[in-house]
Amino acid sequence: MVAEAGLQTSELAEWLRKVPLVDGHNDYPWAHRDLAGYDLDSLPFDVDQPGVHTDLPRLRRGGVGAQYWSVFVPASLAGEAAVIATLEQIAFVRRLVDRHPGALAFTTTADQVDAAVASGRIACLMGAEGGHQIGGSLGVLASLHALGVRYLTLTHNDNVPWADSATDRPVLGGLNGFGREVVSEMNRLGIVVDLSHVSADTMRDALQATMAPVMFSHSNARAVCDVVRNVPDDVLARLGDNGGVCMVTFVPAFVSPAAGAWYEECQRMAVERGLDPRDFNDLDPILDQRALTDPPPPATIDQVIEHIEHVREVAGVDAVGLGGDFDGTQFVTEGLPDVAGYPALFAALEDRGWSRADLAKLAGRNALRVLRDVEAVAADSA
Repeated sequence: MVAEAGLQTSELAEWLRKVPLVDGHNDYPWAHRDLAGYDLDSLPFDVDQPGVHTDLPRLRRGGVGAQYWSVFVPASLAGEAAVIATLEQIAFVRRLVDRHPGALAFTTTADQVDAAVASGRIACLMGAEGGHQIGGSLGVLASLHALGVRYLTLTHNDNVPWADSATDRPVLGGLNGFGREVVSEMNRLGIVVDLSHVSADTMRDALQATMAPVMFSHSNARAVCDVVRNVPDDVLARLGDNGGVCMVTFVPAFVSPAAGAWYEECQRMAVERGLDPRDFNDLDPILDQRALTDPPPPATIDQVIEHIEHVREVAGVDAVGLGGDFDGTQFVTEGLPDVAGYPALFAALEDRGWSRADLAKLAGRNALRVLRDVEAVAADSA
């Protein structure tokens, strides 16, 4: 049985590369900044690196054909500092691709992704993870597009002046007028509106404001795991009508109700100590310390599949995708420890009766259709 499972996952990895598998969110650029200061010689990408979730050999073993690299900066950086750090993240992704031209291809369109995959390379897209990264400027937003950014997450863990976050105190009740201008400008430019991290009311306002499909680059179903980072059913239903995609993530706190409760308790501990639970520098030491004696309850592949199938049930099979959030989480789901784990997930889905046609939609065809549709709306706006 073990040999048969190995053959199945190996075959699926090869199939996924050609589909291709599009992962919606990977925080490797910020992890590299933290661990190596962007020094590609001290933390090379083309060998197995056990200290991170992502490297080129494991992307190959995982069948990843296209990766949205998150050019994330934390909300603790604001204004000019956030914009500068975003530019540094973009520069790192460009350098990473330039270092490995035979394996990686920098891409900004769905057609370029297809061409990269056909050439045997991994297509590299970019998404900015937080509206604070535009510094309140539509000009900066346009500049990020010119540099290759193809989605913007409207908020991260903190509100921005024009949109409420899921993990901050509601101020606006969704988007304000400038927030709707941001969505309109993203439609005009051809940047996908990413609704991960935003409040449910911001999700609803953005779906009403947009002329193009939206995405959730790394979010799950709130009906399966009731945490504020996940998507309510009424929003999932509207997502199906919008033509967008919810890219299910593997972060245990968003997958497993028990893990979510453990994480929320750590956030309460931070508040009791006068710390900010939205700030990784404040929260991560608490997570690490508690995990030594009271580790978080495990999340499993079967629970990830519950989220995938719930999104399919409510929004439709054309609205499901995957966004692992590797190198953006301290804890991982059992059976999905790193970017090499995707074939095991697809093998489990195939065993549950998923057809290859529907698996192809989940893997990446839905995500690429959304990108194409956003490009078409932008072309019509020109």
